[in-house]
Amino acid sequence: MKRVHVWISGRVQGVFFRARTKGAAQSLRLRGWVRNLSDGRVEALFEGEDADVSAMIEWCRKGPPLSEVRSIDIREEAAGNGLNGFEIRYGDP
Repeated sequence: MKRVHVWISGRVQGVFFRARTKGAAQSLRLRGWVRNLSDGRVEALFEGEDADVSAMIEWCRKGPPLSEVRSIDIREEAAGNGLNGFEIRYGDP
């Protein structure tokens, strides 16, 4: 089991990044969430099997067709916080 927190920079808002991230995460059976930040980045948390989380990180490096990912910051965290499903969150933390 693996859990990562990611921050994605570039043209990642207004290009369906959150919706496509949710779809990709659900297809990989990941738990977690995704949200836009007021500074223009997208923040996400992914938890699941190691290979599936790694595949999601690779997906985030490219993003959906209209996005232009400039950089991605990844921090591994301890897994097992009781996440259920995958959701789009709204508003800054």
